[in-house]
Amino acid sequence: QVQLVESGGGLVHPGGSLRLSCTASGITGSITAMAWFRQAPGKEREFVAAMDWTGDNTEYADSVKARFTISRDNAKSTVYLQMNSLKPEDSAVYYCAADYDIDTRPDEYEYWGQGTQVTVSS
Repeated sequence: QVQLVESGGGLVHPGGSLRLSCTASGITGSITAMAWFRQAPGKEREFVAAMDWTGDNTEYADSVKARFTISRDNAKSTVYLQMNSLKPEDSAVYYCAADYDIDTRPDEYEYWGQGTQVTVSS
């Protein structure tokens, strides 16, 4: 089993920044891909960013490219999502997910964190 714990959410003004963290524990040796998804009220869960543990492969949703950056610290089993130039439409619950391959489809991920709220508002 793999446990994922997110942190770093909060309230930020438009144009501001936040950094989310996701720390994995448990049997993490087989996990090679980590991703961030988000879900706003009344909307489906959507892909934000993903990367493998080597860092050689990353993917971003078009809506966050050039604003968000996914990175990882293997020694800490932690993945980060640096979010800059935040917009009100970025407001959502952000979820960390883990699995064996990078994918943009939430159904392809086996392990999920509990989510952290990000609210962008003036």
